[in-house]
Amino acid sequence: MGGDAFKLLRDGMNKAKVAAIARTVLFRRLRTVLIRPHGKGLVGSTLNYDYEVRSSEKAFDEMPDLKIEGEMLELAKHIINTKKGGFDPSTFDDRYEAAVAELVKAKIEGRTLPKKKAPSSKPNDLLQALRESAGMSAPARTKRAAGNVNAGADRQKAASASARPNSRSSSGAQRRRAG
Repeated sequence: MGGDAFKLLRDGMNKAKVAAIARTVLFRRLRTVLIRPHGKGLVGSTLNYDYEVRSSEKAFDEMPDLKIEGEMLELAKHIINTKKGGFDPSTFDDRYEAAVAELVKAKIEGRTLPKKKAPSSKPNDLLQALRESAGMSAPARTKRAAGNVNAGADRQKAASASARPNSRSSSGAQRRRAG
C-alpha cells in the first residue's frame, strides 16, 4: 500500500513539474527540505535560511579584478584537462568517521592515540605550484639572500684567527670582541 502512494506522489509531481517543501529534523536541528522526483525515487535537498546565505556581490567584494593570461592560463587549462574525468563516489572515504572509529577503538582497548600535528605549508609561487601540479616542473630559480657585503670578510678573519696558535695579540683581540 505504501509503495502505491509513493509512486502516485512521485509521478504526480513529475507530471506537474513541481517540487515539495517540507520540514524535518536532521542532525538535531529543524531543517527545510526541497523534495523533487528523480528517476524511480524522490531526492531531498536541505535548504538554507536567508540569514545563512550571502550574496555573491558581498562574498567576492574584496576579490581583485585580475586578468589571467599567457603561461599561467595555459598551465591552468593543462592541469584541468589532465585531472578531469568521471566521478566515482566509492573512491572517497570519510576520514572524520574513520578517525572517530579509531578513537573509540583505542578507548575500548585502553590506549591513547598520539596527537598529530597539522602539516605546515610554506608560501609558494603560484606559477611554480601550477607547474608542479601539471608535472611540468621547471628548474627552480633560487634567489640570493641579501646580506652584509662584509660578512664574508668577517668570517674569513675569524677563521684565520682561530687557526693561528694562541698568541698575545690574538687573545687580546678575542677579549676585546667578547667584552
